[in-house]
Amino acid sequence: MAFNSFAEFLNMGGYAFYVWLSYGFTAVLLIVLTINSVKMETQIIKQIKQRLKREAKLKQAAQNRKEGM
Repeated sequence: MAFNSFAEFLNMGGYAFYVWLSYGFTAVLLIVLTINSVKMETQIIKQIKQRLKREAKLKQAAQNRKEGM
């Protein structure tokens, strides 16, 4: 479908409300999904770092007990 003017393009042949609502809703969902993904990645990296620190402490404690015997 070709449009003769920018106003006709924005009007979308009389279906502008539905078309632009769909585009807006999709854009909002993609933004929310991106933000949520970044937050989840940050949380997972933080949990992995905590787990590695905990494991290092446990190894060190086990090694100290072994040396103390």
